[in-house]
Amino acid sequence: MIDIVIKRLSSKNNVPYELLLLADPSIDSIKDYISRGILHAAYVNNSIVGICVLIKTRPLTFEIANIAIDELYQGKGIGKNLLFAVVDTAIKEGAKILEVGTGNSSIDQLGFYQRCGFRFSSIERDFFKTHYKNKIIENGIECVDMIRLNMYL
Repeated sequence: MIDIVIKRLSSKNNVPYELLLLADPSIDSIKDYISRGILHAAYVNNSIVGICVLIKTRPLTFEIANIAIDELYQGKGIGKNLLFAVVDTAIKEGAKILEVGTGNSSIDQLGFYQRCGFRFSSIERDFFKTHYKNKIIENGIECVDMIRLNMYL
């Protein structure tokens, strides 16, 4: 059993970009949502092994802009613990809806979000073709569409 500690980051000075880049290959996008986001980190043995960025998108609505776990720690419940800490924060901030988006090719992530209680809400066609310079291939599938899921809080 791994001892996991989830903390809200009070400073945006030591953000683990290498983790965020696991979930989003665009450093420009990451810098944009970090500047307006609430960050939570998952620690194991005082080292950050997971990160999540929560942003307010509309009245009563927040979005998980990025959630990433160090590859060595994936599959150990850290992502789920981090996600539910962020759900608690969204509720405390007054959110009624929590959204998340992921690529059509992100099969593991789509399963993860559904196991955590999210449901499909919409598809943004050609999102990744429009917003990313380089083609993204994941699980042998080109990532072109953003699959949006949400959870009512």
